[in-house]
Amino acid sequence: MFIPIRDDQPTSRTPHLTIGLIFINTAIFLYSQTLGAQGHSVFVTYFGFTPLYYLNFGTEYIGPTWYYVTPLTSMFLHGGWIHLIGNMLFLWIFGNNIEDYLGPVKFVFFYVISGLAAVALYTLFNPNSPVPLVGASGAIAGVMGAYMVLHPRARITVLILFVFIFIRQFPARVVLGLWFFYQILMWLADSSTGGGVAWMAHVGGFIFGYLVLKTIFKIRGGPRQRIQRVQWW
Repeated sequence: MFIPIRDDQPTSRTPHLTIGLIFINTAIFLYSQTLGAQGHSVFVTYFGFTPLYYLNFGTEYIGPTWYYVTPLTSMFLHGGWIHLIGNMLFLWIFGNNIEDYLGPVKFVFFYVISGLAAVALYTLFNPNSPVPLVGASGAIAGVMGAYMVLHPRARITVLILFVFIFIRQFPARVVLGLWFFYQILMWLADSSTGGGVAWMAHVGGFIFGYLVLKTIFKIRGGPRQRIQRVQWW
């Protein structure tokens, strides 16, 4: 098991939106914890995204009129402390650089649409799932895919947990490439045994973020060109 803990890429401005997203996710989770175990379960059921109910909404399933926004609300919910902390750590490490490159307004749109793309691919593979999908993982996976395009040679410091604890540095393309490959392997394993992690949502978000940044590079150039324009102004 490996856990990224920091990168070596500085930013030219404070990542206000990244910090704001971390705050919002944490605040919503803390609120859900005040509801108790049963209340938290109801909260997740109401605001999480359930493919079976969503795709059949208006027919045999009856739900509130706002149920159509659950692909958005679901990405601000988390199932537990480890789920939340892991997601927010990844968002902080990789999100600040993407926000720095895109700017705060474009970044928040990119983040949300990455999350929706993740939900869409998950639904394509699990249209009859009755289990609520929650978590920011899909949107953060989009950020990670974008980071792989933006800073493939960045050095990522990784905590490795394998019998002993090691701390090592690897290029971002290695860390993120292995992470993506792991999602595919786990999806193949869980597809036959069942599982509680939406691996295909991670894959969908990552692919979306990667392709979007590739497209942006073709239009406006890579990070070097952008930095030169900022310095000129």
